[in-house]
Amino acid sequence: MTRADRTYDNRTYGDPAYGDRTTGVDVTTEGLPDWLMPVARAALGVAPEQLSRFLPPKGGGGRQSAVLILFGEGERGPELLLMERAGSLRSHPGQPSFPGGALDPEDGDPATTGPLRAALREAEEETGLDPSGVQLFAVLPALYIPVSGFVVTPVLGWWRRPTPVAAVDPAETARVFTVPVAELTDPDHRVSALHPSGYRGPAFLVASTLVWGFTAGLIDRILHFAGFEVPWDRSKEVPLDWRA
Repeated sequence: MTRADRTYDNRTYGDPAYGDRTTGVDVTTEGLPDWLMPVARAALGVAPEQLSRFLPPKGGGGRQSAVLILFGEGERGPELLLMERAGSLRSHPGQPSFPGGALDPEDGDPATTGPLRAALREAEEETGLDPSGVQLFAVLPALYIPVSGFVVTPVLGWWRRPTPVAAVDPAETARVFTVPVAELTDPDHRVSALHPSGYRGPAFLVASTLVWGFTAGLIDRILHFAGFEVPWDRSKEVPLDWRA
């Protein structure tokens, strides 16, 4: 999907289906709180290579998936919904992530509304989130995770009507939690994660855990392009082990 395809006017997203309220996958910035508008504007203009050096394979390939980047407003101010993968999983056990997963056939076309439906469906299945309380307001370009072969479309949402959330299946999800945006921007909570494989990337020490990898990379870029980023010490490192 090209940058031009991602322009929208509070109703449409690339094709008329995105503006059809009967689909349940409207994309609109109407009614967003003022503090969230910089995120919406940044999402509209960002290019794939500004988010990651790993882009979907040319000519297709990879397993289509989506994640929900859900912003809410809690007792501690603006916040972001995250979950922690179960420690028994073979892939990235115990690692914090956004809710999300692979597209199912019933989600629809991966090039149009499929990622929107998948992001909401997976979030509901993993966290018990009520999708009716979520307003989708932007979609980022699809990115690639080489280690798993997933082509991931990040879908951004506003939690306009919060509902209780918790781990639905303990075999897959250890916990569901929110992190204040103020903690994510706090330089004291920012580090660089260093993996024995040579990987080095931004990370966050929040909510008694280390958020790193694909999830931390997206958070880092969103904070940067939305103008929320505060200078931090990139030389402060946290080593990872081979199991991470």
